[in-house]
Order: sequence, then structure tokens, then C-alpha cells
Amino acid sequence: MQHQPNLIDGQWINADDGTTLEVTDPATDQTIATVPSVGQAETRRAIDAAHRAFEPWAARPAAERGRLIARLAELMHRDADRLAGIMTAEQGKPLGEAKGEIAYAASFLEWAAGEAPRMYGESIPSSSSEKRILVLRQPVGVCAIITPWNFPAAMITRKIGPALAAGCTAVIKPAELTPLSALAIGELALEAGLPPGTVNILTGKARVIGEAFFDDQRVRKLSFTGSTPVGQQLMRQASGNLLRLSMELGGHAPFIVFDDADLDRAVAGAVACKFRNAGQTCICANRFYVQSGIYEKFMQRFNAAVANLKVGRGTQEGVHVGPLINDAAIDKVREHVQDARDKGASVPVGGEKVTIQGLADRFWKPTVVDGMTPEMLCANEETFGPVAPVARFEHDREAIDAANNSPYGLASYFYTSNATRLMRTAEALHYGIVGANDAVPSTAQAPFGGVKHSGFGREGGKYVMDEYTSLKYVSWGLV
Repeated sequence: MQHQPNLIDGQWINADDGTTLEVTDPATDQTIATVPSVGQAETRRAIDAAHRAFEPWAARPAAERGRLIARLAELMHRDADRLAGIMTAEQGKPLGEAKGEIAYAASFLEWAAGEAPRMYGESIPSSSSEKRILVLRQPVGVCAIITPWNFPAAMITRKIGPALAAGCTAVIKPAELTPLSALAIGELALEAGLPPGTVNILTGKARVIGEAFFDDQRVRKLSFTGSTPVGQQLMRQASGNLLRLSMELGGHAPFIVFDDADLDRAVAGAVACKFRNAGQTCICANRFYVQSGIYEKFMQRFNAAVANLKVGRGTQEGVHVGPLINDAAIDKVREHVQDARDKGASVPVGGEKVTIQGLADRFWKPTVVDGMTPEMLCANEETFGPVAPVARFEHDREAIDAANNSPYGLASYFYTSNATRLMRTAEALHYGIVGANDAVPSTAQAPFGGVKHSGFGREGGKYVMDEYTSLKYVSWGLV
């Protein structure tokens, strides 16, 4: 067991009162590390450091900021095996997935590094020959960043990359369950040469740290990824200081398979989309709609593919599905499966826990629910586990209406070989992300984010720079 301090102003610190939090391996229930449980005083010092660092950092040439961000990405690639090992230990996902996440996380830094020198302003034609109109794009200031446990590296770099590129500084609060990945990135940020105070990392209780964020007018931006109820609470708290917000919240992604789909691609996409990270992703498919013409063929192949997924500890070779993050996650999966059974669905694959000698009781067999109906919990709530409920549909509009019948609007997916159907369906789905014959749409150069109760703001591509900059209009009277 190790102890990992927090990062404030380039220094590694512990909580003022010495209190700590334990970090456990969800696969074994063993404590693998402790981290400080800091309070408002330490949070204020982190904000102090970020505020002091802000103007010098913003004044640096954009290309120089980009080079330092790119250097951090290089170090993440260099240490990919070590970082992946940390992630698997604290989060549970298979080691291959963890390595993939490190590469994915670094890609956000690489993209942001290139965007730094492309943060253009504008000159607008004036209505008077005696004036000139300029529009400047400037960094918003100190940014508070709150990230979830399911992607403990990528959710950080997706935010700090563009924040730093724009000239902002950051105070990061990672999830209590998975803080070690964040602190490891902090170590590399110092090695990369990022100035003290530009990146600060705090661990502790979200409520305590969050209150300090919202009480300090020097914090001008909050970027949050997490559940919709928590996002709603943060919005209420942020209103006092009119804090600028980006919110990537809950999802309940539909996955539609039309009868003209390439069946092999649709099945492979469904498995990848649903069971990555044991179904614990905000954009994973949560409910499947398959057209009657291919329903039996799809289910036969899908059931076989799901049954072949190997469950185990993330460090084991060949494992596809690791443990769920905690006991509450297992309880929710069990509740959803039992509710579906009680309401008439069959469970041809899975439907039960997997007991592995010497490991924690948090492994669930990848599950297919055949015969999902609208009143089932799995049709209305995000399961966040390895359960794939499937329903049959007849006509296109039926599937689209069912897909849109949700307060959430993050990601959606469908498979078809018809170009007209593809365009019409993509336009009709009320979601911020649409995977058309693509079950893995996330990439650094594209805008990621949702609509409705899935939040607002975008992360990725050139669009994310708008989240960390403000426009300043200069009316220049000539003399």
C-alpha cells in the first residue's frame, strides 16, 4: 500500500488535518493506496495557486503552451504500461482497455496542443470609417474540473488539454473511487514542464471541495462529467457566482438494428458498444431495438457472441469484462435483470453473478434480456452494467420514437445499409452523438456532448475551445 499526496502549486501536500481516503481494488476489495481527504482551506490554496499562475500562463505564446501540452502527451505514451496498471488496479477494467484509454487520453492533449495557436479572433467591417471593430478570444480564467471514476484518465485530459491550450489554469477534483490516475498525470505534468499552479489536483469529499469552488469568485468555469442529479445540484450551486458551466451528464443510449443492416458488423458493434468497461460507460448502448425481419438471426449471433465474453480480473489475459466498481453497481444490475424477468422477459445469456475464487463478489456475467418492454426498469434507467435488453420493432418510426422517448440525449446508434434511411434516422434522433454504422464514435477531433438531461457544452475538436474562452469586443475609434 502506498500514500499519494495531492498537487498544489507544484508541491505535493497532505491534508492539513492528516485525514485520508482509502483507494480499493474493486476486483479484490484490497486497499491499494491512501490519498489525502482535503478540506476547504487546501482547496482555497489550490485556487490561489491557479489564480497566480493564470496571467503568466495566458501571456505565454500559444505555440509554447502547445509544446508543453504535447510533451505531457508524449510522457503519457512513454508511461502507458504503468498508467494502465494503475487504472486497472483502481477501476477494474481489463488491462488492454486501460492501455487503450491512455492512448485515447493522450490524443486529447495532442489535439489541444495543435489548437492552441489556432485560437483566432476577428476583424469586423465597421459602419463608420472612423472606427474599427475587433473581436478578441481570451481564456476564461481559473477552471474547476470534476471527473468521474469510469474513465479516470481520459475525462481529465479531455478537459485540461483545451483549458491549458486556451490559457486557463485548472484545479482538478477526480472521483474518490479512482484518484490515482489523476495524481499520476499530475506527476507527468510537472515532468513536462508545466509551471507550478497551472495544474492542481485535490482528493477528498466532493461536497467539501465543491463548496470552496462555488464560494470563490476567482473560479470562472466548471467542467463536470457525472450523473444528471449531481449536475443539477451543481447548477444550482453555481448560480450564486454565475459560474460558466459545461455538463456531460447521464445517458440512456438506444441501439437500433434495421433489417437491411450488415448483420456481422451490427453484432460486433453491439458487443463492443455494450460490454466495454463492463457496460460502465456514459455512451454505451443501454437498450436495443431490432427490426422483425432479422430479429431471430441477430439474437442468435448476439447471444453467441455475448456468451463467449470472458469475465475476470482485469490483469488476467483474455478477460473482456472486469468487475463492477462497487456493491451498489452489482445491486442495480441485479435489480434490473430481476425486474425484466418479473415483467415477462427471458434471459437467454447470463443473468447472474460470477463467483471467482479469491476475488471480490462484484463480477456479473454478460447478460442478454430478450423481450424488453417499455415499463421495465432497463428500458427507462441507465443500468451501467453488462446487461443488454432487446426489443423487436416493425417500422422505422416505431424504433425512432422509442429511442427518443427518454429525458436523456447523449449517444445513440443504428445500423443500416440504406443511405436515405441513414440520413433520415441521423436527423431524427434527439441525441448529441449519433453512431451510424459506428459503435465507437468518440475521437479527439469531434464534438462530444449531449442534449436534454444529458447536459450541454462540447468536448473535442475545435468546438471545445469555445468552452474555455470568452469573446471581447473592442470598438476602436481612430484618432
